[in-house]
Amino acid sequence: MASSNGTSSIVVKLERVSKVYRDRYAVRDLDLEVREGEFVVLIGPSGCGKTTTLKMINRLVECTSGSIYVYGQEVHSLNPTLLRRKIGYVIQQIGLFPHLTVAQNIELVPRLLGVPKAEREKRVDELLRLVGFEPSVFRGRYPRELSGGQQQRVGVLRALAANPALILMDEPFGALDPITREQLQDELKRLKREFRKTIVFVTHDMDEALKLADRIVVMREGRAVQTSPPEELLRNPADDFVREFLGARRILRHPQDVQVREIMLTTPVTGTEDMGLAEAFQKMQQHRVNTLLIVDERSVLLGIVTSGGLQKGIREGGRRKLAEFMEPVTVTIAEGENVLLAARLMAENKAGVLPVVDSRKRLKGVITKATLVSTMVDVLWPSGADRIENGCKVARG
Repeated sequence: MASSNGTSSIVVKLERVSKVYRDRYAVRDLDLEVREGEFVVLIGPSGCGKTTTLKMINRLVECTSGSIYVYGQEVHSLNPTLLRRKIGYVIQQIGLFPHLTVAQNIELVPRLLGVPKAEREKRVDELLRLVGFEPSVFRGRYPRELSGGQQQRVGVLRALAANPALILMDEPFGALDPITREQLQDELKRLKREFRKTIVFVTHDMDEALKLADRIVVMREGRAVQTSPPEELLRNPADDFVREFLGARRILRHPQDVQVREIMLTTPVTGTEDMGLAEAFQKMQQHRVNTLLIVDERSVLLGIVTSGGLQKGIREGGRRKLAEFMEPVTVTIAEGENVLLAARLMAENKAGVLPVVDSRKRLKGVITKATLVSTMVDVLWPSGADRIENGCKVARG
């Protein structure tokens, strides 16, 4: 339901909520707002308070202090049983009743709410078709006759059966194999879009959080360390804890923050002035490069020899040395400069390679065009390499 000013209404609100067990805080002074249609993920290490927070929303756990509101009503002013019947709830253990059929499990809450039988049966069939289950096949089955993934689908459908506006999910896919888990994540995203449900979701899996969430709440020792949309979280981790929890491979970085030393090739293919043409040609073939960086005995950069210059020398014949075909190096870069400068220098000078040198002109490494492309994929957009590789695998298959 949208408010009069066009913004989404607040479905869940926590104000300075704490939960204390004996002398230990499970949750401490937590503030959080979840808006209508929003998918909010609570994530953090074991014992950070994420599941306790979820359970306090539907009063499976009572908060020690603070206030919790669901659609503007303080939950402690509501009958807890009626409150829970209005909120969908999905847990990792699924919790299907083994003596009830699939249909009976799904229609459990609508039946408790007094929904007529014909309407319940129609709703069950609609929901089964949503996840590709033929009602005539599945409605009469028992949980023991279903796979783990099928059982979890039924658990999600049961949470949707009474058409609740708010759904709480506590690591619902944690016990499933990776393929089934990804399928259910995709189904959940689709169902959320179709029905515009408000979802509060607990997970310990950062990849799952990044895939599903509109906003992610990173928790530590009962507190919210950072609450941000996925991209903001990746671009600007609040502190070292968040950065470490995300993992270096996921963090989005601006090119100006990536130094040359992080991406340069530290073993450039080099030659010396007195190296013969045949030896140089063999070395270039062996390393599959089209340039040789010429250095002296102290690794000071003297010049560069291209494959074109080398081939010309070979055609002309004679016992000639690389010194005769060496060209001056017009542009170099230092290790501490950033990738943006490296890319600009290579573009402006139409350079295929960019030598990296220290203050004494000693060669420390080299940047190639391939290096820059790889950096864009692997450093600036983490996990992009996996996406590209997987895409290629699909295309090839």
